[in-house]
Amino acid sequence: MGKTINKLIYLLMKHIFYIIYYPEGLRESELIQTAQLSRRKKRPERMAVIMAVRTDLAVEMIDEDVKSLPKGVKRKIRKSSACTITEITVTDEMAGLRIGKPKGRYITVETDRLSANPKDFNEQVSNIADELTSLTGENNKNTLVVGLGNSDITPDALGPLVISQVIATRHLKDELPPEHELNSLGSVSAISPGVLGQTGIESSEIIKALCEKTKPDSVYVIDALACSDVSRLGTTIQLSDSGISPGSGVQNRRKELSRETLGVPVIAIGVPTVVDMHTIIENITGETPNKHLPNMMVTPRDIDKLIERTGRLLAYSINKATQPSLTIEDITALS
Repeated sequence: MGKTINKLIYLLMKHIFYIIYYPEGLRESELIQTAQLSRRKKRPERMAVIMAVRTDLAVEMIDEDVKSLPKGVKRKIRKSSACTITEITVTDEMAGLRIGKPKGRYITVETDRLSANPKDFNEQVSNIADELTSLTGENNKNTLVVGLGNSDITPDALGPLVISQVIATRHLKDELPPEHELNSLGSVSAISPGVLGQTGIESSEIIKALCEKTKPDSVYVIDALACSDVSRLGTTIQLSDSGISPGSGVQNRRKELSRETLGVPVIAIGVPTVVDMHTIIENITGETPNKHLPNMMVTPRDIDKLIERTGRLLAYSINKATQPSLTIEDITALS
């Protein structure tokens, strides 16, 4: 089996960019070759829950082809002209254990490649902002926005890039005369705390201290994610009110950020930018690769554009959600 897996790794590496850029799949001849290499055994009847998958996406933990969901898990799908939105609700802790996700709402926004310049950018911003508002409620007047990640590593630089474009307003009431029109804006604080290796401080410790000082109504946390399906790289955004465990998708789990740890609602915003090679092999073959085989993280070839343009989309969406009175033109002028 080891030689088979090695050959499959070679085949996948040879065609990995084809898979990423043409998510409908491999060409027919390549599918046949891959199937011959995998030599799959007949699979058992489909299960609703997909276990042992290395992913941060709730939507990937449930087989989309199975209509009967586990008890305590609900799924709704809705569409706009700009995107498809799948909402998975985990109603209790036992249901969360079944799918490997905490209790909460998980909203997956799927669209065309985020690295492109979409014609429907304004509508995408509006859709994402509306979903964020649905998670926080309309009485969210004081928001702390946190961008996790390492700005020196491109696939992990999404959070810091978003922060650089978020409109911070918490200081304005002390800086401007009371009658100034900008004083009508909601209070927003923004920070990128870096990573443990740079600061020696856990991000959760920094953010908890900030929450105690600024007393936000909610915290938005942006981070790069991992997925198991290469077609979701750079096409998917996940929003959740269950918080986040930074680094969990790449087996570098840090202390979680959630209502339980921070004392306020935590809205996680993430985009998958990497998938590991072993997960790709396991998804195609149904076999677990030898743990001694080298592994690697795969990221899209256009990762620079993906991070830049996704960062802009998320920043505009957060600005629109926290400042609903502003137009896209206003946000462009202020950010």
